[in-house]
Amino acid sequence: MKFLPYRLTILVLSAAFCLPLTLVAQTAQDAARLITDSIPKPKKQSTPIFGPLPPTIKRFDRAAAEWGLAQVIPFSYGKFIAHAPYSNVTGATIWRNLNPGSWQWDKDIFRTNQFGHPYQGSLYFSAFRTNGYSFWQSAPAAVAGSYFWETFGENERPSPNDFVNTSFGGIVLGEMSYRLSNKIVNNRHTGFGRQMEEIAAFLTNPMNGLNRLLEGKWGRVYGNPEDRDSSQVSAEFDLGARTFNSLTGTVGGNKKTGIFGRAKLIYGSRYKDYHTPFSNILINVEVGKDDSSAVNVISVYGSLAGWELQSNKDLKHLAILSANYDYISNEAFFYGAQSVKFNLFSQYEAGKKVKFNTNIGTGPVLLAAVPSTYSTNGRNYDYTSGFSVNGGAGIVVNNKFFASFDYRGGWLYTVNGNKSHYFLHTITSEVRYAWSKKLSLAAEPGYFFLRGNYKDHDDVNKRYPYVRLSTRYIVDF
Repeated sequence: MKFLPYRLTILVLSAAFCLPLTLVAQTAQDAARLITDSIPKPKKQSTPIFGPLPPTIKRFDRAAAEWGLAQVIPFSYGKFIAHAPYSNVTGATIWRNLNPGSWQWDKDIFRTNQFGHPYQGSLYFSAFRTNGYSFWQSAPAAVAGSYFWETFGENERPSPNDFVNTSFGGIVLGEMSYRLSNKIVNNRHTGFGRQMEEIAAFLTNPMNGLNRLLEGKWGRVYGNPEDRDSSQVSAEFDLGARTFNSLTGTVGGNKKTGIFGRAKLIYGSRYKDYHTPFSNILINVEVGKDDSSAVNVISVYGSLAGWELQSNKDLKHLAILSANYDYISNEAFFYGAQSVKFNLFSQYEAGKKVKFNTNIGTGPVLLAAVPSTYSTNGRNYDYTSGFSVNGGAGIVVNNKFFASFDYRGGWLYTVNGNKSHYFLHTITSEVRYAWSKKLSLAAEPGYFFLRGNYKDHDDVNKRYPYVRLSTRYIVDF
């Protein structure tokens, strides 16, 4: 266990949670839990042996100041360093932006809208989350921060897409990064390893790192193991080769092959503490050789609330309401969305050596950026809303052989762009054999299918088949 923090530090850095640098983006009892939610705490605290534990208090003044700092720094950079046109804010532009009728959809590039704005929103959220406020109490800070920036931070008209991406995406990325940053640092560690933990945690959530400095926690030895987040983190690291292709109708596509790396993190368990928001988080980050972007996938699933339907030794059913953030960007295909889903997870045990699991889910897609063949409003994508469905099944045999099949479908109607609607279907499957508990070989064939129905243009059917072959390393923390 001595080397746990070092491995976790490497985990976070390799999973690219410093992406902004790379991209330069029920009952009354249940209700009470939602209001006071935080990282799970032990039921009993023993007497600390390295000094008293710092108290957890709400600091509104500092939270508000840091919230303002997240506004001032990007504005000052745009105004005085980059000399960006959007930073030429005047009283006339502010007065215009205060008018609700002035809102209009913008034409920023995909990466700015789908990652840059959610990341900015995560700073607004974290300003309060890291100063003693709960998940639900911090969420309005992302909403308010988005509105304030749209009105006072730039001279362009406020845009609905920025408001949704910054608010909802900021909440999802903010809570995810907040929990991981608290998981990284062990306050009993010292020396170089402790400093690496602090740096990794700072890169994961800068607001949390800033407050650790202000409170004198950075590098300070105090508390005991019980004051840390006890949630388990499992990680899967893949390294291998992948092939993407883009096919339109019967026309041959453009096949690309290259190396890729992927990190998948599972924080907590969906079957534990499911009343607390984000007690279970799934993060998937993929990087690879690509002409359009080095970072190809960022997806975050966070549980909001759960209900146990049935549970015994051989069978478990659990319903989970989740918040989801998706960012896909590679040479063949790109897609970005924010959604909410109601999921049903089931787990069966057919004897000691065979296990089955299934999942189904559906819910609204609040806002999605879908690639369009016909550019409009200065963008190569349309903004859409709709609903999605998903389903999947998997089997585990003797903890050696793993196989799974998953489907995701989306019915999306354009709210800004071409007069159109889209059907998006993705099918993924995986076969994996584990040579040991930590090392295995995996093969993943699948494809994306996008059908665009346009009123003023010809319809488009595109398929994006792919295959991934990789060696996987699995580790639990």
